[in-house]
Amino acid sequence: MNLFMFLCHHLVVLVLMLPYLGGVYSNSTVSIPSIVNIGAIFTFDSSIGKVSKLAMEQAVQDVNSNSSILHSTQLVLHMKSSNCSGFDGMIQALRFMETDAVAILGPQSSVVSHIVSHVANELRVPMLSFAATDPTLSSLQFPFFVRTTLSDSYQMTAVAEIIDYYGWKEVIAIYVDDDYGRNGVSALEDALAARRCRISYKVGIKSGADVDRNEITNVLVNMALMQSRVIVVHAHSNSGFMIFKVAHYLGMMQEGYVWIATDWLSTVLDSVSLPLEKMDTLQGALVLRQHTPDTDRKKAFFSRWNKLTHGSLGLHSYGLHAYDSVWLVAQAIDKFFSQGGVISWTNYTSLHDGKGKGGGLNLDAMSIFDNGTLLLENILRSDFVGLSGPMKFDSDKSLVRPAYDIVNVVGNGVRRIGYWSNYSGLSIVSPETLYASPPNRSSANQHLHSVIWPGETLSKPRGWVFPSNGKQLRIGVPIRASYREFVSPVKGTDMFKGFCIDVFVAAVNLLPYAVPYRFVPFGDGLKNPSYTEFVNLITTGYFDGAIGDIAIVTNRTRILDFTQPYAASGLVVVAPFKKINSGGWAFLQPFTPLMWIVTACSFFFVGIVVWILEHRINDEFRGSPKQQLITILWFSLSTLFFSHRENTMSTLGRGVILIWLFVVLIINSSYTASLTSILTVQQLSSPISGLDSLKASDEPIGFQVGSYAERYLTEDIGISKSRLVALGSPEAYAKALQLGPSKGGVAAIIDERPYVEIFLSTQCTFRIVGQEFTRSGWGFAFPRDSPLAVDLSTAILQLSETGDLQRIHDKWITRSTCSLDNTEIDSDRLQLKSFWGLFIICGIACAIALIIYFLQIMLLLWRSSPSEPASNVGPIQRFLSLVDEKKGPSRSERRKRNGDEMSPEDQLGRQPKRIQRVTAA
Repeated sequence: MNLFMFLCHHLVVLVLMLPYLGGVYSNSTVSIPSIVNIGAIFTFDSSIGKVSKLAMEQAVQDVNSNSSILHSTQLVLHMKSSNCSGFDGMIQALRFMETDAVAILGPQSSVVSHIVSHVANELRVPMLSFAATDPTLSSLQFPFFVRTTLSDSYQMTAVAEIIDYYGWKEVIAIYVDDDYGRNGVSALEDALAARRCRISYKVGIKSGADVDRNEITNVLVNMALMQSRVIVVHAHSNSGFMIFKVAHYLGMMQEGYVWIATDWLSTVLDSVSLPLEKMDTLQGALVLRQHTPDTDRKKAFFSRWNKLTHGSLGLHSYGLHAYDSVWLVAQAIDKFFSQGGVISWTNYTSLHDGKGKGGGLNLDAMSIFDNGTLLLENILRSDFVGLSGPMKFDSDKSLVRPAYDIVNVVGNGVRRIGYWSNYSGLSIVSPETLYASPPNRSSANQHLHSVIWPGETLSKPRGWVFPSNGKQLRIGVPIRASYREFVSPVKGTDMFKGFCIDVFVAAVNLLPYAVPYRFVPFGDGLKNPSYTEFVNLITTGYFDGAIGDIAIVTNRTRILDFTQPYAASGLVVVAPFKKINSGGWAFLQPFTPLMWIVTACSFFFVGIVVWILEHRINDEFRGSPKQQLITILWFSLSTLFFSHRENTMSTLGRGVILIWLFVVLIINSSYTASLTSILTVQQLSSPISGLDSLKASDEPIGFQVGSYAERYLTEDIGISKSRLVALGSPEAYAKALQLGPSKGGVAAIIDERPYVEIFLSTQCTFRIVGQEFTRSGWGFAFPRDSPLAVDLSTAILQLSETGDLQRIHDKWITRSTCSLDNTEIDSDRLQLKSFWGLFIICGIACAIALIIYFLQIMLLLWRSSPSEPASNVGPIQRFLSLVDEKKGPSRSERRKRNGDEMSPEDQLGRQPKRIQRVTAA
């Protein structure tokens, strides 16, 4: 009953509320306005503005005629011109607040966008820019700024990858001096630095309609005197065309130059047809263009556009982004209404004075969009395909899948040579095709079609030349106090001679271009200069390069670029040696003491094994303990000369002897060869065997002044600096080695092999001991990313292939007979490590034979049963007795011995002792 009353009560309440609920639904329906205002700020008479104005008008018309979106609400677009002025753009943005615009399309200019974005943030009105590409317009600083085009950070990455693809290392950048130009070039610097490239020179020019030709002429004249020939132009259309016009006049659009223009140029080329004289100034330039996929919808719109404009105005990518921006706002507003959003405004009171007035400005018209944040969220969550491609934003509020077309200006138009996408880099395949496969940014997957470069050439420009301002390269040359065969000054002149000089001159002569240079000496000639200080002067700009006997080591490669090594080099140890006379005990020298011990033990071990295997069946291995011991020793030692008289009767024994005789044969042959060498060839000996023994001692070590050996020994090897003695000449080397550590000299000298070869050519009492313990080479040093280092490396390889490098080496570096006689001392004595395999094989054979033999004895012990109680005889005694007892020969053995079967009496006489005892009993 209570339940029935409860249901009735709630039913009455619901019936009474139906009129009210109907009124609420009616009111919510009425709250959707019939008109929604949006604004657009851009420059009407610009190449972007002309196309964008018409494109947005067509987009509004298409939205209002589409019944599936906004339904009964009409979208109204109000357009204002900013005239590329930040002040005008701000004023126009404030005027939009009077019309209650829920969103602003634009501004077109990055400069204007920076200013108007502050207004959009304060009034919470989403601002969708279809043309502002400044990468510093971030969503963190301006949360209500939404970029519906591509950021210049992507475009500059594309430019950097093009430069890296062609192998250029330095570029020149010309940019318009405003937020758009400065921030774009800054992004280019970062992208180039990530690829070990750089901007060698950048210059800004004034922005605005009035371009100063004289200013641009001065800039280009200065650029023509510089080394780089790769020029990136990031400007507006008016200043950009003036740059190309002046460059063409100055002859800078000829062969050898590379011109790369950002998408400002493709925007103009796509929208209007330029006269022939203007196209002539652009021939061979590479241009980037924002990529838009070729879809049926896009082709239909292009056909509609041509009919609308009668072919007088082309449609570029910014126009497509403007068209899609209108649809983006329309769909966001439609979702906004479906979520119950209400367009309402609140007066902006932050700038009002205490009397409620705007301080003389019409600030009463300014109001805040109450639900602007909700509309902004719907914009950022949009996901549809427009004319320009996917309209979807990532976490950084940037459009997904950015891509660019790379076109080449040829004749009266452009030719596409490839694409760049953030997905797979450079490619001749469209990005839409690549999206179906996993991303591949490997260098082997980067491709572009051939380019017709300035000067109508298909050959890739080198990208740099030597400056034509009369400046010669300052090539540093060390003045050595010793080893002048490598480099030395010519008296009375400013020229140099030597091995390193001849290699450098020969390599420069092979270059396909002239290299103006002059040698600049480094050092006083009284002592060898520090090569670390020498190469560091390249990083400071004092030298443009350095040649000489410069070792390529790790710490130098971190700050410099080296050419291909033209001479092999590495550190070696030089020590005094003495001749070893053969003497009366020379016969012991072929083997090391350990080898003698192991060999002797092996003879005795094999003798014992053979005795065990033959003792039961062979009378020659039986007898008294003294006779058996003599037999073991005699048999084992006689095998050394293959003169053993004892016959082996067991199969296991014969197998062991066969393997042992093979080992003895190898040992005999090696001993004979080594002894012959000792008695006929002069042997050398040194107290130092190499770097390890030198490091383990505490004796002084010499090194050459200025060499990197000092740093290597102290930092890498860990030798105390107090042990190192600096020496400056071959004479000082010889004197220090002759004196030795006890008389104030050194135990050894560590130096690079080329110096040591010359030193040993005149000093026959010293030798290289041990092995070369570093592997390096000599090369010519240049600043980082120097193109001359790459070209000279190619020339050095060519010298090596033709044999000219070896001929230059033989001209300056000669070696005497004593240096060739025995340059490296190492022990010729035979060591155990050379024979361990043979000993192991022999040992395994012996072990297997013994195991088989004892298994046979155990089997015989198990089968035999004593005829009388043996409770007092243990198993060990039975085993030893069985091993020691004499075994009679088999019937086949008797036949082999006597030719017929033996008599029963002989058989009885050869029974084992155990059976004889039983018979006697």
